[in-house]
Amino acid sequence: MAARSHVQDPNDRRLRPIYDYLDNGNNKMAIQQADKLLKKHKDLHCAKVLKAIGLQRTGKQEEAFAVAQEVAALEPTDDNSLQALTILYREMHRPELVTKLYEAAVRKVPSSEEYHSHLFMAYARVGEYKKMQQAGMALYKIVPKNPYYFWSVMSLVMQSISAQDEKLSKTMFLPLAQRMVEKMVKEDKIEAEAEVQLYLMILERLGKDQEALEVIRGKLGEKLTSELQSREMKCMVLYTKLIKWPECNALSRKLLLNNPDDWQFYLSYFDSLFHLIDNAWTPPADTEHCSEGPVTCFVQEAITFVEERILNEEPKGSRRLRGPYLAKLELIRRLRERGTNDEHKLGIPEDLMFQYFERFGDKPCCYSDLRIFVDLLSPERHTQFINKLMEVVPLSVTTESDLALPGDVKAMQRHMFVIQFARLLGLHETLEQTRKLRLVEELMQRYKHALKFGKSCLKTELQFSDNYCLLAVHILLDIWRQSGEEWPLWQSLALLEKSLSNSPSNAQFKLLLIRIYCLLGAFEPVVDLYTSLDAKHVQHDTIGYLLTRYAEPLGHLAAASQACNFTLRFFHSNQKDTSEYIIQAYKYGAFEKIPEFIAFRNRLNNSLHFAQVRIERMLLDLFLEANITNSLEESIKSMGLCPDEDDIPWDNLRDNRDLAVLISWDPKDRELSEGERKTSMKEERIWLQVRSLTLRLICALAAVSHTLEPKNSEKTTENGVTSKIETLRTLIQQLECVVQSEKIKDKQIVQFLVQGPPPTRMATYLESSSCRCQINAFHLVTDIYELDVSGLDETLNVQERIANNFKSLLEQLRELFNKCKGSILEAKETECTTRPELLENLVFLVETVCIILWVSYYCGNVLRPLKSSLQKKKKKRKEINITMPIVFSSFQDYVARLQNFLSEVVNHLKELESALTALKLEELTLESHSSAEDEQKFPQTVRGKVQSSYQRSLQEIGELLRKRLDTVKSLKI
Repeated sequence: MAARSHVQDPNDRRLRPIYDYLDNGNNKMAIQQADKLLKKHKDLHCAKVLKAIGLQRTGKQEEAFAVAQEVAALEPTDDNSLQALTILYREMHRPELVTKLYEAAVRKVPSSEEYHSHLFMAYARVGEYKKMQQAGMALYKIVPKNPYYFWSVMSLVMQSISAQDEKLSKTMFLPLAQRMVEKMVKEDKIEAEAEVQLYLMILERLGKDQEALEVIRGKLGEKLTSELQSREMKCMVLYTKLIKWPECNALSRKLLLNNPDDWQFYLSYFDSLFHLIDNAWTPPADTEHCSEGPVTCFVQEAITFVEERILNEEPKGSRRLRGPYLAKLELIRRLRERGTNDEHKLGIPEDLMFQYFERFGDKPCCYSDLRIFVDLLSPERHTQFINKLMEVVPLSVTTESDLALPGDVKAMQRHMFVIQFARLLGLHETLEQTRKLRLVEELMQRYKHALKFGKSCLKTELQFSDNYCLLAVHILLDIWRQSGEEWPLWQSLALLEKSLSNSPSNAQFKLLLIRIYCLLGAFEPVVDLYTSLDAKHVQHDTIGYLLTRYAEPLGHLAAASQACNFTLRFFHSNQKDTSEYIIQAYKYGAFEKIPEFIAFRNRLNNSLHFAQVRIERMLLDLFLEANITNSLEESIKSMGLCPDEDDIPWDNLRDNRDLAVLISWDPKDRELSEGERKTSMKEERIWLQVRSLTLRLICALAAVSHTLEPKNSEKTTENGVTSKIETLRTLIQQLECVVQSEKIKDKQIVQFLVQGPPPTRMATYLESSSCRCQINAFHLVTDIYELDVSGLDETLNVQERIANNFKSLLEQLRELFNKCKGSILEAKETECTTRPELLENLVFLVETVCIILWVSYYCGNVLRPLKSSLQKKKKKRKEINITMPIVFSSFQDYVARLQNFLSEVVNHLKELESALTALKLEELTLESHSSAEDEQKFPQTVRGKVQSSYQRSLQEIGELLRKRLDTVKSLKI
């Protein structure tokens, strides 16, 4: 533990066993040992705190907090107790208490450098920037060290960043920070690079770019040494900001002479060149061009410069740099965009790209290098260009195959480039289906042949030929998208599963498998695939949607709950972790990183995925547990939910999904466009709105407490019940408004893209009529509430409306159930067909049933005392012929029919499960290009996984419905 290094005799020996127990996770023994020690040494504060840590870790939070506060009230100053309390408060997620602890310690020991330092860091954890500034200066006065002074300066910068008023930021905080740094500059006290970086950050935020440039080019700039060419890079940025194109051009030119392979300098060189041409800049006749050296201000000079860089590379042979060759293509591209006639001086783009392929085609980067220049090729020359490339690929026919195959990895890489580039040019799209299938077969033959090149590869390494398989699968997905038939998906899964056995660490195989299994509605294999990806840290936000989008909709409720909890753990730890990063940045003087860490934390806090997972997890917990293990009210209370509060940052939501995580060689017009990204974000946002409103409506239902005695309107307002029912009505209106606006929208068919987002559940939600059913159930609550408040005698119309609502709810449930009927998986002679939409409809049915049952509990709780009261009156008056209001008989009839309906659904699920189990999928022989036993093994594995996944889905849905069916008995009045 952190405190151990500070423990001193004589207490070191006494406390050591407790530290050991806590370190080893033996918390109960730590508590016992602490109790023993406290009997002998009652004033040993550290033992009490260590006991509190043990209590906290065994789940006794309240007791732990009481013990900790007892010690904190004594304002301890011994290092052991302070460190232990810091650890405890951090585990309790109460960093604000650490500040009070060290404030007291500093008051008692005002000359302690260590306590002042800890106080500063405690403020940093909670973002108290003003107090950080004061603490930093207090620390500098005690121990005049530069880092402490600059902690205070950085705290001023942070005050400016966090200030709501930008004017205040620019006129007070930043100028003060600038004066503080300039004081140190005048006194010649600047020591470290971090201090210069901070000075530059302040000047940049003040917009004083000229002053910043002078600092970099002056004596202080010499301290910028941690990064290679750091000084030059900062100068380049500032030259661009200050529109000093001659200096920018000359510096780029100078840097390219030293490093002709640095692409960013080519870009700044060309940018500045064309700005100079547009401004008709001419070099002065009698003096040097500028402070950075000679300037290129004519296209011909730039052409000559690039040609010279290429001539310097030619003698190097296989060690040539790629930059100069690509620079030539980049210059052609820019000249073509400007419509000038100079591009012919550089050569024909097709020939240059061909020459580039000859030089670098055996390198995997060749595709990404030339991809950006594909528009330079004329469309009518695409086929000829590919044929030209193919002619120089060294392939030879072997005895084992009629196919011309590469002899080594380099030849294979060249051939793979040609296939990838042909796809990029759209040549695969124009092929007929039979030609596409022949190409798939050829690619898989090449894949198998090239496996011999990677025999010595470790399991953690990728096979050289993996991209052949990916290309084959992409072509199969093209066939599926165009034909609508399912067999290409099954074949893709078989190919990917087989290739994954040869290359177990290939993330692209796993990601494609996840997407295709989810397309077929099989979630069970996805869990293991996603786990094997071993997603780290921020990847839970960027690719987590692949897992959480499908878990619950496909009926894997336990896996969905687990996935949501796992994701939320990352988001919740982000707050604590970021504070630690900020503290480390202060300690090591990485000041420029502090705003980045805070921006990163805010980006994660405002993540769309975070908001979605949080809402889905709470809904899922309610569907699984409310009124089964706990009452709905208890479940809502434990979650700390309030129907009036909407804590989703709608205006700041960020889409952090990595929608291009899957590699693609599709033509540019088939790539995911920015417009499609925005549309996807908009759809996800609307779906989040629907789910958030549904959750808040369930909370409002739990909040509408009925009363035994009917109240007059004044009393209801007094007791706050009116506001609760009004909240419910407002939320129903909001949900109806969202649903209505979605219904009238033109339905766009979402085309499956390899790189692209999965669609939301909105279409199924609207088509399955579950939205109508759920909204009507919430409307029923308002009618029942009105009956409860106004009494039986004055609500005849309402009672009739309620009776009709009961009937229509059952009819809508029946309609929803009809959309769940059918076979999920069917096996014909040579192929399987699936209907994954049935699973999504079943899940919506379950969700709707849960909501209707919660509404029914409320109805029962209101009607039961009303009926009881009526029966008592009947007995008192000894009247036999009092007719019971229609609402009671209709509710009893509704409950009986609801029970029968749920029994029918449960039986239907059992039948589906039996039908699935009876399918003999292993006897199927799917259409394949080989009948070898090894070739049939993977299709069988895939079919088995899909079948097993469907069975699991039906089991979990059935189990939840059975639990819900058992609770219907308590509805009787």
